[in-house]
Amino acid sequence: MRGIVWIFLLSINFTFAQVYSFKTQKEGRTVTHRILMDAEYLIETQFVEYPPQFISTRGGFYSKKGNAYSVTFEFNSDHPKDGLTSLVLEPDESWEDVSKTSLDLNGKWLMSGKVRDNKEQRRDTSRPRKTMKFLEDGFFQWIAFNTETFEFFGSGGGYYTAQEGKYTEHIEYFSRSNSSVGRVLPFEYSISGSDWHHQGFSSKGDAMHEIWSKRTLNE
Repeated sequence: MRGIVWIFLLSINFTFAQVYSFKTQKEGRTVTHRILMDAEYLIETQFVEYPPQFISTRGGFYSKKGNAYSVTFEFNSDHPKDGLTSLVLEPDESWEDVSKTSLDLNGKWLMSGKVRDNKEQRRDTSRPRKTMKFLEDGFFQWIAFNTETFEFFGSGGGYYTAQEGKYTEHIEYFSRSNSSVGRVLPFEYSISGSDWHHQGFSSKGDAMHEIWSKRTLNE
């Protein structure tokens, strides 16, 4: 039963490559599966490249035993339909390593505040309602979810560049509006301690200055 257990037979060293992709066929469409993972967290997202269509996303912390990865979901956009809260998977030769060069900002970041009128407005990142951005080897994804109720509020992602204070997102999928796919959003960024200051204009064209903080295990 695909989606509950994936049986794969590949020997890849996950220590070095962290972003994978494979394709499947579903109802006459070619579906791209994008997998982002670090040493403790894994996200699998499905989308159609053309015409653009977001299908699903799910992810959470994982443990490894042998070649198997046991993922306990923090979010699953299909949960109202499939009821899944966990997944066991083993890598397959269909997984293609698509990792780009490691860039600034790799890691899991939680939305921790905004700056308005030159004043910081902070939020409690330990609360169950979270907005997280996961950046890994040139790819990014943001997800809004609730760890207590398992509610999913939205997600989007693609690939990014970050150099000399310039951060640019290239959107490849967006759950709230497929029409946003293909947009390129440039921002300015800076790092202050464990905070990432993110300034520019949102996909709606609104000015923004966000503060993201590196996620810790107790958040």
